[in-house]
Amino acid sequence: MAPAISLQLYTVNAALEPDLDGGVRRLAEIGFDTVEAFAFVDRAAQLKSAFDAHGISAKTGHAFLVEETIPLPDGSVMTAPSHADTFAAAKELGLEIVIDPFVGPDAWTTREGVERVAARLNAAAAEAAAHGLRVGYHNHDHELRPRIDGKPALQVLATLLDPAVVLELDLYWASAAGIDLVPFIQELGDRIVAVHVKDGPMTGNISTAQVPQDQTPAGQGDVKLAEALAAAPSLEYAVIEFDGFSGDIFDGVAQSYAWLAAQLSEEVAA
Repeated sequence: MAPAISLQLYTVNAALEPDLDGGVRRLAEIGFDTVEAFAFVDRAAQLKSAFDAHGISAKTGHAFLVEETIPLPDGSVMTAPSHADTFAAAKELGLEIVIDPFVGPDAWTTREGVERVAARLNAAAAEAAAHGLRVGYHNHDHELRPRIDGKPALQVLATLLDPAVVLELDLYWASAAGIDLVPFIQELGDRIVAVHVKDGPMTGNISTAQVPQDQTPAGQGDVKLAEALAAAPSLEYAVIEFDGFSGDIFDGVAQSYAWLAAQLSEEVAA
């Protein structure tokens, strides 16, 4: 069975903030019936109302579970919502998996740091299970560049996680970190239940320290998306995302949706 095509709402959040209903309607018109929630804890009711009005559901969502405070690019610090509030909002919205989207680079340079991340994700997963939810982690490049015992730090994390904790592999950021996607995905196997389908030129020193603005619709860049999708045996969600895009974002999303739908149809036919 092909994975559900989804969209990380961060991609279009600038359009959703002034007109949530209108933005969600445009996503439904493109063809989406599934999205990945962003900043949902304080607006679960509003999101659900807009989703229900346009035949959309959110099955995955990003929320901070490991760190209690998160440094922001402007130098300020954000306090993460409590696990109790996060899981209550997730249930209200109908999520299945709550995915931590970011633990800073310093945590991934030592085994002790990775062990701390694993312990906190495992504890969050135990809490989430009481609500009928799963927990996951989403990578950028900085979890994959450091090597611990010869392996990327994210791969070490996978060995320390409870089997209930899943991974959402960002294919663009993994490629930027120099990962050969197919063998890496095969190594992690059933742990990967979601991927971020994101594309662009793999040139220069790509890093979240300065997010590129030259990302492209899926299938138009250098990321081996088709091969990666075919290599993931337990994929439930293929989530389109842009971090930076110079064109009309809804047009970019629509192009990615069309490519991904065609790609997944070919895999099913094969």
